[in-house]
Amino acid sequence: MNMPNALRIIHDEHAALAAVLRSMTLLVRDARRRNRTPEFRVLRAMLFYVDEFPERLHHVKESTMLFPRLRECAPGAAAVLARLDAEHKSGGTRIRELEHKLLAWEFLGEPRREAFETTLDTYVAFYLEHMRIEEQEVLPLAEAHFGEPDWMMLERAFGAHRDPLVTPGPEAPYVELFRSIVNSTPAPYGLGEPSPT
Repeated sequence: MNMPNALRIIHDEHAALAAVLRSMTLLVRDARRRNRTPEFRVLRAMLFYVDEFPERLHHVKESTMLFPRLRECAPGAAAVLARLDAEHKSGGTRIRELEHKLLAWEFLGEPRREAFETTLDTYVAFYLEHMRIEEQEVLPLAEAHFGEPDWMMLERAFGAHRDPLVTPGPEAPYVELFRSIVNSTPAPYGLGEPSPT
């Protein structure tokens, strides 16, 4: 059986988010290795993307559509779905903390670097594990239990606001943000000018 389009969208959006998270870590580590400050504008754009798309759109659809339907079909998944819902609810607080620590480093200088780096590493590890659980424990249950009407409902929901990092185009509301991230991120991580050595 072919993978339902809604499932493909979820996997693609997870992959885009994982790429942004890992790129942030690489940029910060590269800056430390070169004994420089990173491109703060690029990091701010990346954090804005995480807050604006995955936190406000992707997670909401999972918590209000995917998870409730799965609770009906697979009651044994209640505990893992409760955990994921709680993590979705804490997402806004976590991203604000990270944004604040980035601004503190940018405006108050080197003494604030380590706090941001530590918080970023914790945040990225948390988020990657969150998506791993969704992909390895939750989505296979959906594949096993959902019928065509379920997938059509999810496809309409997830197709309504497509992630610009997955399907950029003139209709995407965040296309300029996408371009800014890709074009400003220094090579080899993006299309921008390589960082000076």
